[in-house]
This record gives sequence, structure tokens and C-alpha cells, in this order.
Amino acid sequence: MTVGRILVVDDEKSQRDILTVILEGEGYTVQPSSNVSQALALYRSHPVDVVLTDLSMPERDGLALLDDLMKLDPEALVVLITAHGTVGSAVEAMKKGAFDYLEKPLDREELLITVARAFEKLSLVKENRHLRQQLHDKFKMGHILGHHALMEEVFRVIRKVAPSQTTVLITGESGTGKELVARALHAESSRKERPFRALNCAAIPETLIESELFGYEKGAFTGAQGRQIGLFEAVDEGTLFLDEIGDLSLPLQAKLLRVLQEKEIRRIGGREDIKVNVRVVAATNRKLAAAIKQGTFREDLFYRLNVVSVHLPPLRDRATDIPELVDHFLKKFGVATGKAIKGITTPALRALMDYPWPGNVRELESVVERAVLLCEGERIDIDDFPAELRSRPTLLDRTDFELPNEGFCLEEFERQLLEKAMARSNGVIAKAAKMLGLSYKTMQYRLEKFQLGRGAASRIQPEGLEEQNQHGG
Repeated sequence: MTVGRILVVDDEKSQRDILTVILEGEGYTVQPSSNVSQALALYRSHPVDVVLTDLSMPERDGLALLDDLMKLDPEALVVLITAHGTVGSAVEAMKKGAFDYLEKPLDREELLITVARAFEKLSLVKENRHLRQQLHDKFKMGHILGHHALMEEVFRVIRKVAPSQTTVLITGESGTGKELVARALHAESSRKERPFRALNCAAIPETLIESELFGYEKGAFTGAQGRQIGLFEAVDEGTLFLDEIGDLSLPLQAKLLRVLQEKEIRRIGGREDIKVNVRVVAATNRKLAAAIKQGTFREDLFYRLNVVSVHLPPLRDRATDIPELVDHFLKKFGVATGKAIKGITTPALRALMDYPWPGNVRELESVVERAVLLCEGERIDIDDFPAELRSRPTLLDRTDFELPNEGFCLEEFERQLLEKAMARSNGVIAKAAKMLGLSYKTMQYRLEKFQLGRGAASRIQPEGLEEQNQHGG
């Protein structure tokens, strides 16, 4: 079994043959090449894992090959072979991105150890790339659930703003998913390969927040026994999410304003200004306009942060998204607990749809997680919910939906909801969309999905029509 692919570049055939025999004896697949042009053509047509090249060659040398490979593939792993008199050039190559170099005459064990280290580095690079992709997939917009018109506006702003470098202020009640939006902004931006870090300004003592943000020098205060890098330096070229920005003290607000204006920070106890390139995304559940009037929040900082704002609606204002969210959480916690939960009963969904959700999506997630843990059957039932949800009369109890007695089908619920809205709007799609809090485009899509249209209005009589008919009106 082969353990990796290596391109060996050397103008001397005897040297190429020796390296090929040694490396193939260890299970590597070797592709020999006699010059730089041929090596580049081979790399383009049959990419390899590691390039092992002689430094001194006629016409174009190993440094020229390194330069071209770095342009072609910045993550290429190149090991140079150098004679004693050209070690300085090899060191220069390391600065340009070469992985390592070997001196002639080659030692077999040193060669194999260096190549093995290169493959270890390759494995780490692939793993990091995979993890970055996982993070990107996890926090891309497709994982922020909701089809309500208010959420579609959130998605529209994210798509417009994410590629830019501007600061963003996310507002909304606790539990609406502000950090998820911040991560989506990062994942959809050009900074997605760089770090994302979050700091909750309300969860850390004021005396520690400054050192968390800006770092400190050795001896800056009692206990500062060494230099500490702050978040602004740690996420350079990345994104820093400052949650609950309204809880930041006025002195720290002034320092943050300076960072946003000057793009530089100074460590506590430091004497030098350090340039940083960090995108700041801030969030708050407070009314900053009121805080400005009260003198607890700087107006100039507000305008710096609020270049673009994203407002997340409370869950009670987008109740039509609850079935989709419930379905998502049931799958998530079903996998986590190893339970084969198939769905949710009609009374249970009725209770969830009518509850005001003061804790928003976070509270809904917690309730569903609890229900999954307590559920003894295949479907979540109302008895699996906390008492405050079980005792409320529900919105759906006051409607005339014909719902199944044995469990609940989300698609059937959605179809009946669409029919109901179309009936009440006399078949006017725009009115029906407004009733459900959907955009016109989304309403059209969902009507087509269930093969519904203006004809749906005839299936359920609009409210008041039956009474009019009885009175001859």
C-alpha cells in the first residue's frame, strides 16, 4: 500500500534513481523529473504530496521551482537538497516557504525522517482544512432556520454585508441567535479562513475585560508575570464578536472607539501601538438609544458600531417558523440521546405554537431537549413539556384545522395553513403571505410545492362567508 506521492527533481539521473529506490522501498509513489519545467508540468497534471528537489540545477534551479510552486499552490510542501556551500540559499528558501532542506551527502535515515515529517505536516493541513470547512458549513446561513418574512430580511442583510469589512450591530432579545448571525457573517466573508472569537461583555468582570481585549506586558500589574496577547491581536485579520456590548463601561467604550477609528491597540503597560486588522461585530439586547440619553453609552461609539444593523425578531413574532425549528431540534437531540423520536403530537405542537417564548429560540431548544429526554414513546407529547406549556389554551385549539389524531405531520400542517390563509384572503396571494408573515416570493414557492393556488380559496370558506349566506347576504 502506498503511503504518499513524491516528486523528485534532480538533473543527475543517478541521484534521481537512488532517491527513487530508497523512497519506493518505504512505500512512497515516486515521480522523477530532470528539470524545473518538466516538474511544474507534472505537478499541474498529477499533483503530489511532497516535492523533493535539488537546489543547484542548470538553467532554472530549485529556488525558481519553489517560487513557481508557491504561486501554483501556497500549501505545497517542498524539501530542498543542497551542497555544503549553498546552505545559505537553502535558508533563504525556508523563508520563502520551503518545508525543510537536506545537505549532501544525503543520509538515508535523515532523508526518511524529513519526508515523514513533511507528511505529518500534510496530515495536519488536511485536518485543519476539513475542520475549517465543517465550521463554515455549520455556521453558514443555511443553518439559521426560518422562512418568515422577518427572517428573510435578516438573510438579505447578511448576504449584502458579509463580504464587506464594515462593523455590524446585531440587536434583539436574549435567545434569538445573535452569535449565530455573527458567525454566519464571518463564514460568508473573505475572513472565513481566519479566527473568529466571541466575548460576552456582561459575563466577565470589568477589571478583566481590558486585558482580555488588549493584552498586557510583563509587570503591568500585580500577577502579570509575562506578556499576554489580547483578543484583538489573536484574531488579527479575523472577526471579533462582542456580545452584550451595552454592558461595557464608559472607559472601555472610549478605548474600543479608538481601536475602531485608528485600527491599533496598546497592551496594558505597553508603550507601543500595534496595528490590527479586525472586523468587529457587536450585539446587544438593550435599547442603546435610551442608554445614550442616560449617559451610559457613548453616542460616537454607537455610530461607529451601527454602520449596518441586523435586527433579530423574537420567536413570538415568527411563530410560523416553530414547526421547522422543532423538527430540527428533534433530529439534533434524537441523535445526541440515541432515541428514535419520529415526531411530535398535535396537542404538543399546539402548545408550542401558542406559547409566547420569552426566552426565544434558546428556550424552545431547551424545551425540546427536555422533552426528548423525558419522552417514552416515538413522539413528543404535551406531557413531556413543563407545566407552564401544558396548561395554556392554544391558538390551534381555536381554529378549524382538521389535524390527525395519531401524531402530527409537519407537511400536512403546512398545507392546511396555506389553504386557510388563501381562503381568508379570497385567493389573493399577497394578502395570504402577509397573514403568515411570508414574502410574496416564498408564498408562491410554498403554494407551488403543494400544488395550491387561488383555487385553494374555494376549499375552505372565508371567515364570515357562511354567516352571510345564512342571512341571505
